[in-house]
Amino acid sequence: MGKKINNNSCHSCDSWLNTWRDQILREFTPKVARLTLVADPDGLLLEEGVLEGIRERGFELIPFEDHVAFRYAYESKFRSRWDRGEQTDLVVVLRSEAGDLGSLPYDLLQAGRRLHFNLGDIFPNLSYPVVTALDRGDLDALYEAQKRHAPGVLGNNATKEFVLRHVFEIAPELIKKPSDLLRVLLRRHYRQQRIPAILDERFVQILRQSDCFDDWPLDTIIPDREAFFAFLQERWPVFLDRLAKQERNGAREKKESYGLDQSAGQQIGTAESRPEGVRAMDGEYQFPGPSALPFDHDDVRVYIDNLFIEGLLQAVPLEQAESLSNTWLAVGIRTDEQADRLLRVDGLLDTIASAIPKEDTRHDHWCHFARTWAELVALALESDTVLSEPTRQKIESLQAQVDTALVAWLKKRYAGLINLPPVPPVMLHHIPRFMARSLLSTQPSSLKPKLALVLVDGLSLDQWIVIRKELVKQSPRYRFRENAVFAWIPTITSVSRQAAFAGKPPIYFPDSIHTTAKEPVLWAQFWADQGLTQQEVVYAKGLGDGALDSVEEMISRPKTRIIGLVVDKVDKIMHGMELGAAGMHNQVRQWAGHPYMANLIDLLLDNEFRVFLTSDHGNIEATGCGRPAEGSVADLRGERVRIYSDPLLRDKVKSLFPEALEWPPVGLPEDYLPLIAPCRSAFVHKGKRIVSHGGISLEELIVPLVQIERRDT
Repeated sequence: MGKKINNNSCHSCDSWLNTWRDQILREFTPKVARLTLVADPDGLLLEEGVLEGIRERGFELIPFEDHVAFRYAYESKFRSRWDRGEQTDLVVVLRSEAGDLGSLPYDLLQAGRRLHFNLGDIFPNLSYPVVTALDRGDLDALYEAQKRHAPGVLGNNATKEFVLRHVFEIAPELIKKPSDLLRVLLRRHYRQQRIPAILDERFVQILRQSDCFDDWPLDTIIPDREAFFAFLQERWPVFLDRLAKQERNGAREKKESYGLDQSAGQQIGTAESRPEGVRAMDGEYQFPGPSALPFDHDDVRVYIDNLFIEGLLQAVPLEQAESLSNTWLAVGIRTDEQADRLLRVDGLLDTIASAIPKEDTRHDHWCHFARTWAELVALALESDTVLSEPTRQKIESLQAQVDTALVAWLKKRYAGLINLPPVPPVMLHHIPRFMARSLLSTQPSSLKPKLALVLVDGLSLDQWIVIRKELVKQSPRYRFRENAVFAWIPTITSVSRQAAFAGKPPIYFPDSIHTTAKEPVLWAQFWADQGLTQQEVVYAKGLGDGALDSVEEMISRPKTRIIGLVVDKVDKIMHGMELGAAGMHNQVRQWAGHPYMANLIDLLLDNEFRVFLTSDHGNIEATGCGRPAEGSVADLRGERVRIYSDPLLRDKVKSLFPEALEWPPVGLPEDYLPLIAPCRSAFVHKGKRIVSHGGISLEELIVPLVQIERRDT
């Protein structure tokens, strides 16, 4: 195995303090005023570290976005407490300029002091449009660079180059050869850095000033992570074939080559040599460019192990592979399927052991880590995977470490996730707002995009990997833009799925939090608030088997633009599962092997919908720790979570299960009090093994968010 690459961002900071945040946090002194109104056009108060700093000072924050929702939270959670004489410090954030604070309701203006913050004050010498385009998590590196280098006043292009160099470690003028460019792109896409389009455009512009990369598809592989790895995948067999021929010491060349015919659409290899996920239609591949890439350059080779082990690249078959099987290339050569799988399991265990996020890390590190963990789980639960006992013990040990680290992080950071900006989505209730943004950003404005949210109830990230493999077998033209988001705690359908369709936290639908009956109304109401009519929005649930006639009828209506679909087959499999996590995976694989999901996706894509797939929660295999003998005391008697409306009743049950977690009503109604089963246990008879959800584990909490496209032939 080669060197392991750290998948965490290179700019994570050890502390939220001693940064640009100080200029904001010093304004928040407790008990100065019970109400603070903040004009925040750049969303600085909604950055993770600022949110945490404000909470640590005893303040609570509400964004002023929806008048009705705000008034409900303000009156029920704060005004009533003030009327009782309680002291709370509330911050109301308006995502607008300081002059717009006067538009807030009169009673707020009378009671509150006023503040305003913007990026122009923090970075006065840099181009404001460039700085505002950055992810707020990248401001730490920019602030340090500004202090260290004191660049003076910079224009647009100079600011772009300053940011590229000091925030993203990209110096375009130093990229002179393919290995230089590959090193930069591998670091960027492996770490999943989000670089604004205006910086990518400047990067490409500078590269185009020389003739070094004239034949490279720079406009595609620089901003597009999936395209970049597909570009590498196409050329990996070329590289292997060249080395194999060298090993044969000048043996007669085969009639059929792995070489790319750039003039004829990049045909490559035989159908049998193409890995799943990048197989072309009629033998043609998608990306132009050089046929040979320097995978063996030291700056490139260091990434190769990780790319194949983590599933970013797929191993390919190679004739006479034995000549290369004992070299660093072995991880990318498909030989014995079982041996290859075990090789990946061992590699993932090493990667995961050194990459468990710390308590002060950003949320996106957990999302990246969850996807790596899901690869391990999916491999370990393959029906023909035979793991050694030491490997199983190592997985269980890591699982316990991950669970402990996640709970500690959630206690400190989870409350701050709720109010983060919805682009990119961080939690399930952000997804509708994220989708709504795409309606506004469509060009030209005369086009009316159509959007589909397909929510596969109960689908974990590792089970998504199972489904993805089956989908690719049925339609190799699919392209998946994969991300992950946080479900709601507790991870149950009436909370988490309802939030996904309501587009708002559960505190705003207290009357229906124990049911999903109002999902169609909440879904329609969200889109009505975005200016769409009732005829343009549809919702359907209970999907997963049978014909798609009802869906086809709904989406064929001329006015339909937004569709929300609930596929509940995976959840049904889970609730009937008696064979543990391995049996669950096997059943999901069998279901996905049938054409239902592929037909549904094709139907949506054929009707020009942009398709987003997600889940409301995942699931885990859990062991019974005993069933509380509480009769009808609990409002919800789940296997992984119990819900109470009275804290004394919850305390009583907690005393019987001291390891259980009393979760505060974060984003939930005040009388919705979860008691979560400890570790990977369940409130069922001791020793009984089930597959369930409702608690806090990586598999239950971080779920897939995938945009599904179909590339052209």
